[in-house]
Amino acid sequence: VQLVESGGGLVQAGGSLRLSCTASGLGFDYLAIGWFRQAPGKGREGVSSINSNDGSTYYAHSVKGRFTISRDNAKNTVYLQMNSLKPEDTAVYYCAADQYYAGIDSRRYPHWGQGTQVTVSS
Repeated sequence: VQLVESGGGLVQAGGSLRLSCTASGLGFDYLAIGWFRQAPGKGREGVSSINSNDGSTYYAHSVKGRFTISRDNAKNTVYLQMNSLKPEDTAVYYCAADQYYAGIDSRRYPHWGQGTQVTVSS
C-alpha cells in the first residue's frame, strides 16, 4: 500500500485546512486509515481514524469537535478537515493504513505516508 498526503500548509490560528490521504495498492475499501501527527521534539500522536466497515470514526480529545475525518472510496482518499486550528496543532501530519486495525495506536499500522507539514501561526 502506498499512501500520499497532501493539503498541508501555513494558516493563521482559527483558520482551516483539509488534508488528503490517497492510497494505491491494496483494495482501499478494505483499509482502515489513521491520521497521526508529530511536532518537533515530541512523539507521534494519534489524531483520528476511520474504519473500512461502517465508517466508524475516532478522535483524540485534543481535536474532537474541530477535526472531521471522512473517506471517499471512489477516490481512494481519506480527508481530515481541520477547523479552528491552534498553534499547538502545528506538526507533520501522517496517514497510515491497515487492513484490520482501526484505532490510533501507531504501532499497529504497517503502511505510512511521507507526511505533510501543517503550521499554525498565532
